[in-house]
Amino acid sequence: MAEGHDKLLVDLEVRIKQVMFLCDSLKDENNRLKSEIRSRQKQIDAAMNDLQQLKAKYDGLKTARTITAASVDVEIAKTKLSKLVREVDKCINLLT
Repeated sequence: MAEGHDKLLVDLEVRIKQVMFLCDSLKDENNRLKSEIRSRQKQIDAAMNDLQQLKAKYDGLKTARTITAASVDVEIAKTKLSKLVREVDKCINLLT
């Protein structure tokens, strides 16, 4: 009977070690995945920043083209310039 208990204890010990090994493996994978998520988030943030800069440049080019285009109505150009001035004023007010 004691041999049966000893065998059960050895089996239990082996299974506990397997579970602990699996737990350690999962912790390592979890840390690796968290690191990868941080890396991807940095890439996303950089891409979003680039996108915002490109949008700002594009808006500036559209405005410059509108102002310099010979076929553009003067009123449209004045309206766009007024809008830009208002946006700049809002930004200045937010900074002060």
